[in-house]
Amino acid sequence: MKLYDIAFVCRSKNAGPFQLTIDLMFNNEADYRKVLASPAFTPCRIAELYKVAPEAVAIKPFEAILTIKVALPRAASSGSALDSDVYGSQQHFPLGSLEI
Repeated sequence: MKLYDIAFVCRSKNAGPFQLTIDLMFNNEADYRKVLASPAFTPCRIAELYKVAPEAVAIKPFEAILTIKVALPRAASSGSALDSDVYGSQQHFPLGSLEI
């Protein structure tokens, strides 16, 4: 199953001009825990998907609201000539396609 199939929200946005955050929200605790426990959901695997260093990927679980936030550096700063997504709103696709 893909992460898109288990999270009811999977969205990305800028966290400043040099960083992205991806929010994953779940309907129930079982789905939330399944993703956190998945051997595919690691900083190393996420770093591969986004072509960044593993130590630059932060996974921040918020159990009280069944949400996981993933923070990572942008490939190009927001608004730069190399940027193709000024708001960072289309950057969740690689993570959403991750097999859990």
